[in-house]
Amino acid sequence: MSQDNWVDALAAEDLPSDDVMGLVVAGRDIAIYTVGAAVYATDNICTHGQARLCDGFLEGHEIECPLHQGKFDVRSGQPTCEPVSEALRSYPVKVEGRRVYLRID
Repeated sequence: MSQDNWVDALAAEDLPSDDVMGLVVAGRDIAIYTVGAAVYATDNICTHGQARLCDGFLEGHEIECPLHQGKFDVRSGQPTCEPVSEALRSYPVKVEGRRVYLRID
């Protein structure tokens, strides 16, 4: 890990196209989302039902939990649909060269 907490997460070519994928970065279960050319990252476990969000359905900027159909905004981690009420932790993302980095504090 570098001094400013940017962690090399994956190769840019491995990003899903307008979809979500799960991976472990620095010991954390992370969901990586792409919406158009933008890349976002949040915790991968729903705050309501302990389901993996990478198994959910991404529509635009919303990820739907596969367990109880609650939704989160992938840009901020904020809940957008019940039954979820607690936000996900979100992580800053940068793409440099051919690598994707997450800021893990």
